[in-house]
Amino acid sequence: MNSTISNSASPLLRKLTHRESILLVFCCTLIGAAAQVLMKIGAHNLPPVAALSANPFIILKDIALFAGLSLYGLFTLLLIFALRDGELSIIYPVIALNYVWVTCLSLIFFHETMNPFKAAGIVVIMLGVIVLGRSGSR
Repeated sequence: MNSTISNSASPLLRKLTHRESILLVFCCTLIGAAAQVLMKIGAHNLPPVAALSANPFIILKDIALFAGLSLYGLFTLLLIFALRDGELSIIYPVIALNYVWVTCLSLIFFHETMNPFKAAGIVVIMLGVIVLGRSGSR
């Protein structure tokens, strides 16, 4: 009974349903996008390459970069669990949502501009994810 309680309490300790795998990958895309934004913020503060080659541990002092790398590690770990139990042909297209989130976050944090080509690309990615997701549910 104790193992039953722990298995139902933690989805990562048991086999995930297809829906849970997709939801986990969706969450991964949000984590991955946040990681990429933090890595860009941290990269802006990095010293020249020569200083990094002399002391690569400088990277650990950059909080934004370290946080971004840590989130990317979490993204990878959670993605492994989603891939373990989900259909690769359904899960992998969902990862493309990273491009959508990063573009949106770049507009907010880096004041990048949106043009018709970016907007069309985002629409195509989202439609592609929807179409591939629907085809996998049949």
